[in-house]
Formats: sequence, C-alpha cells, structure tokens
Amino acid sequence: MAGTGDVVSGAKRKEIYTYTAPWLIYGMNWSVRADQRFRLAVGSFEEEYSNSVRITQLDEETHQFNEIGSFDHPYPATKIMWIPDHSGARPDLLATTGDYLRLWKVVDNKSVGLECLLNNNKNTEFCAPLTSFDWNETDPNIIGTSSIDTTCTIWDISKMQAKTQLIAHDKEVYDLAFAAGVHVFASVGADGSVRMFDLRSLEHSTIIYESTDGQGGSPVPLIRLAWNKQDPNYLAIVTMDSNKVIILDIRVPSLPAAKLEGHTQCVNALAWAPHSSCHICTAGDDNQALIWDLSHMPKPVE
Repeated sequence: MAGTGDVVSGAKRKEIYTYTAPWLIYGMNWSVRADQRFRLAVGSFEEEYSNSVRITQLDEETHQFNEIGSFDHPYPATKIMWIPDHSGARPDLLATTGDYLRLWKVVDNKSVGLECLLNNNKNTEFCAPLTSFDWNETDPNIIGTSSIDTTCTIWDISKMQAKTQLIAHDKEVYDLAFAAGVHVFASVGADGSVRMFDLRSLEHSTIIYESTDGQGGSPVPLIRLAWNKQDPNYLAIVTMDSNKVIILDIRVPSLPAAKLEGHTQCVNALAWAPHSSCHICTAGDDNQALIWDLSHMPKPVE
C-alpha cells in the first residue's frame, strides 16, 4: 500500500509510503476524518475462522506507518468502512461485515473495541454471510447490508436495530450502494440484475440493467457497483470474471452508457472520484489501476 506526498516550500517530500501487513490484505478503507489524516483500516484474508483487522496511520514526520490498534475478526471481513464523518462530530466508528455486521469504536485514536454486533435473524443459530455494505453519507445513522440469502437490510445504528429487510434479488446479493441523499440505493447480485430501491416506497423496485452471457442465454453475476455521488444519474458495475466495467445511466435503463475495456484481466474494484463527476478509477487482476475520463460520453471511452 502506498500514499503520495506533495511539494512543500520548494522541497520535494517522499512520495511513496509503504505498509507491509503480515498477511494477505482483502478489505481496506481510508478514514475521512479531517483530524485523522492518512489513517487506514486493513483486513486479513486467511482461509480460516480467525482473521484480524489492523488500524494503521502514517506519521508525517517519520514517514512511517504506526499501528493504532487491532482486533480479531471471525472470517475475513468482506468490507470495511469508516463512518462518513469528515468533521469528527460523531463517535469514531468503523464497520465490518462477514458473518454479521459489527461496529467498532476507536477511543482517542489509541485503542479499538467492539461497539455492537447487529443480527436481524434472531430465530436461528445459523447466519447468512454478508457480502458487502454501504454507509449512508447524508445520514450516517443508516447502513445497508447485502447477503447471500437474497436480502438487503437497512440498519439504524442510532437504535442498533434493523429498520427494514427486503428480498432484493432472485439469488445472492453481492453489493449495495447508496446514491447521493438518504433514500435511494441500488444492489447487484448473482441473478445478473441491477435493482434500484427507494426507502420511502420499498414495495417496488426498478430493474435498471440485466446482464447476459452475450449469447442471449443465462445471466452473468454482477459483483460490484459504485454510484457517482457527483452525478447520481450514473452507476458503474463489475461483471464476474470480466475485464470490462459497465457505466449505466439510470435515465436510460437496460442500455450501457459506456463500456470500459482497458484491463487485460478481471476487474475487482472501482471508485468514482470524490471531486469530479466524470472520473472513475478501476483496478484489476492485471495489477493495474486505471483512471478514466468519461466527460466525452456517449462517445466511446478509450
């Protein structure tokens, strides 16, 4: 993992800072708090029950990463996110998913402990693993999780309970993302569809895209999506075992607005630029991270 430096007072600072974890890294996330710069949470990928998450932060004077805290985690964390609180007005929380949704609290940036475990299935000792989640930026009391049991659950973390749970897809749900604002979110899953929901009317959903294998046959699972927060008309999705990223315009359902075809192997991550409506970064098994300029859509993107 590396961060970039900048130029201060004419003297060029070190540009690459390296943190080496003792295990294969799967999930990770940057803290967005203004008073905790360059703080990362990184999760392990060990093929066993016992896994862990470490919190590390760059010391800008020594140019070294210092470990702030760590905690054991059952199974690898499928996703890790810091609370979207730039001002630091809220408790310093971190969320993870795996077998359950867990919230962790960092105290004085020195220690971390479990705040709560959220489980909406009280009638059985078995749980359906959670594949992903998203933290609502407009209302950080809201978290949405996706599960292999075809459901999505919307949580109110101020009450530590589920607001609602809905059957979102015909098969496993692999990812969920909120649009800008409080109410609208979308999900993708093994049934090959992108579905859009509104928390104010959950009786209905809108299918805005369905994948096929190119032969008009069975659907291809969709594994990731990211919503453009600067222009919420646009979504990006990743198809399983594909080197392409599909850009969707929700005003024109079913037809991709663009296909990004720069990777030579499978794409496994993507993120829209936080400051621009027309830039997106994609990363793949070809060891490349590509930044795309979509400002010329609907013309083909090269």
